[in-house]
Amino acid sequence: MTDNRNTILAVILSGLVLIAWQYFYNVPAMEKQRAQQQAQAELQKANPQPTASATPGATPQAGSAPTTAPGANQQGQPTVSRDTAIAAGPRVKIDTPRLAGSISLKGGRIDDLALLQYRETVDPKSPPIILYSPSGTAEPYYAEFGWVAATGVTSKMPDAQTVWQQDGSGSLTPATPVVLKWDNGEGLTFRRTISVDDHYLFTIKDDVSNVGNAPVTLYPFALISRHGTPQVSGYYILHEGLIGYLDGLQEYAYKKIDEAKSVSFKVTNGWLGITDKYWASALLPDTSAQLQARFSSNLTGNVHTYQTDYLLDPVTVAIGGTGTANARLFAGAKEAGVVGINFPLAGLGGYNKALGLNKFDLLIDWGYFYFITKPMFLGLDFFYRFFGNFGISILLVTVIVKLLFFPLANKSYASMAKMKSIQPQLQALKERYPDDKVKQQQEMMEIYRKEKINPVAGCLPVVIQIPVFFSLYKVLFVTIEMRHAPFFGWIKDLSAPDPTNLFTLFGLIPFDPTTIPVFGHYLALGIWPIIMGITMWFQMKLNPTPPDPTQQIIFNWMPLIFTFMLAGFPAGLVIYWAWNNTLSVIQQSFIMRRNGVKVELFDNLKATFAKKAT
Repeated sequence: MTDNRNTILAVILSGLVLIAWQYFYNVPAMEKQRAQQQAQAELQKANPQPTASATPGATPQAGSAPTTAPGANQQGQPTVSRDTAIAAGPRVKIDTPRLAGSISLKGGRIDDLALLQYRETVDPKSPPIILYSPSGTAEPYYAEFGWVAATGVTSKMPDAQTVWQQDGSGSLTPATPVVLKWDNGEGLTFRRTISVDDHYLFTIKDDVSNVGNAPVTLYPFALISRHGTPQVSGYYILHEGLIGYLDGLQEYAYKKIDEAKSVSFKVTNGWLGITDKYWASALLPDTSAQLQARFSSNLTGNVHTYQTDYLLDPVTVAIGGTGTANARLFAGAKEAGVVGINFPLAGLGGYNKALGLNKFDLLIDWGYFYFITKPMFLGLDFFYRFFGNFGISILLVTVIVKLLFFPLANKSYASMAKMKSIQPQLQALKERYPDDKVKQQQEMMEIYRKEKINPVAGCLPVVIQIPVFFSLYKVLFVTIEMRHAPFFGWIKDLSAPDPTNLFTLFGLIPFDPTTIPVFGHYLALGIWPIIMGITMWFQMKLNPTPPDPTQQIIFNWMPLIFTFMLAGFPAGLVIYWAWNNTLSVIQQSFIMRRNGVKVELFDNLKATFAKKAT
């Protein structure tokens, strides 16, 4: 039966896509992540990471900011805890609704930062996400600002060992900036004013006044440094590493920059930083500034240091004069409403619009199919603002998608209904020309032409579903808004797989089948994947049982195969698929009735169980 063949073809096509996706990306990525975790754990046991120290850079003729690198650790000094490192020197507290941490007066670095609104797990009492950590800890990560002396200038410059003095007292809050000062004793006084908004933006103003006996030429710089190769998700669809908009979007994974060592750019209106899946740190210079920007990776011992930095045009400070440099730092969660989303009628300008930045919305990895993923996110976000639940948003967006594609699906299902109505004619052709396949095809195409039937129409519903499926997968995977977003009942995180599991009797047996090598990923068979499989089985049973035994086997096993394949996908995606199947059954049944074709769902279900009973 041609309509059954078309449906089988469409299902097999989508199945092959999902299998390839799992085989080539998900499974290798998970194995890679486990291997990295084990290797890093062993490396930390054998070689504790050395304490970091600043190494002044070469003259600006080299076109780069100072380079920070792990120290030689000649005394064998081990790493210390964050609390110990933070308590080791004077600091200025950071206190905002979203950020908590401190600025180190030694070096003037922003190197202690926690994101208060995000937790490590779905438990609201779990520790907050740590973004920055000081030098000397296991994973140093910080931002630094300052000046580099031009060739021939011998005056002392503030560096990582410089101890600044706070002008006044108090914490850094959105309402109260802090001012740091340092006098080099040679006629130069450095003054740094740091302010922060109520989200994730730091604004740094560096002033240097000259009361010496000669003008000085200095280059303003800013850098973000991260010591040690961090753990990454390892998925092809997500970039984690060095990123910037520098004469186009530049993305360097950690391995890629390790191979390149250093990459330089000279641009205007650019930004650069380091991104994780949900968090990022980025330098946002003035949009009119000419940047000598750089991505780099330095290896000292067994430790890589990754750095993004820029150097601005020189500032000559006359005797009795003052030079000024401005910088901005984004350090926080990649929230679409805060970062910005560049899409018509989006209404989410964020920093991208407010600061006039150049495509800062690309800090969120929308992917090559952003024209699908962005509208998908905006739709989910729109309904979330009304209902406060992204699970409900997924259900409503699925209905909207169904309505948008209703005319096309209507034609498809109507064509399928006509295909069923001409089955007696097609069967008669086979009996009339049992040994002449060519004649069968000719007569069949003539019937299709007279009845205005498209023989490949049965593929369209599934083909339409594939881009929507992957756009929703992308949104669930990369947007922080979906992280730890609950649905109802046992689903506490739509971006994670269903936590229940049939193979543990839904928690009664203390066993994790997903740890089994190779195929363990497919054994996360929760309640929602089972529901999805049942709805897909119902959709298959909506069509008559194909006469060909091979087709019957495919029809019978396909829902089960898909159930296991999608079991490890985010729960939000499985919920979408189950709901979409349910809507498809309702829609197809309605169209079949309207075209005078009998809906055989319950007859087929009854026949299936009758066979088993027999």
